[in-house]
Amino acid sequence: MNKAAIIATVAALQGAAGVSLAAAAAHVDANPLLATASQFLMIHAAAGLGLSALVRGRAPISRLLAGASLALQAGVTLFVADLAARVYLGGKLFPFAAPIGGSLTILAWLTLAICSAREISRGNFD
Repeated sequence: MNKAAIIATVAALQGAAGVSLAAAAAHVDANPLLATASQFLMIHAAAGLGLSALVRGRAPISRLLAGASLALQAGVTLFVADLAARVYLGGKLFPFAAPIGGSLTILAWLTLAICSAREISRGNFD
């Protein structure tokens, strides 16, 4: 299984969804939840594309890096899905979906920081 390709594919889908939600917020429903969801998707789509390149090029840490990258994407997707459900379905995706997604996103970012610090300590970021 090519982890880098999966991460890049999910990132591209998040980017497309982010643009779609931005358009919906501008033309269909000016709900601020849609604007927030769009921003989260667009920012994390760009991060996902960068992370897919790192996963591809860093074999020794690719397992942890890939796991953190996928967790980041899963967390953002869950968070955004809950925001979209509130707008389009009139209620939460399921109880605690947004806090679970947000917490997973935060933990993934912290794991990515640990990966980077570990690489710095090894002298791999010159």
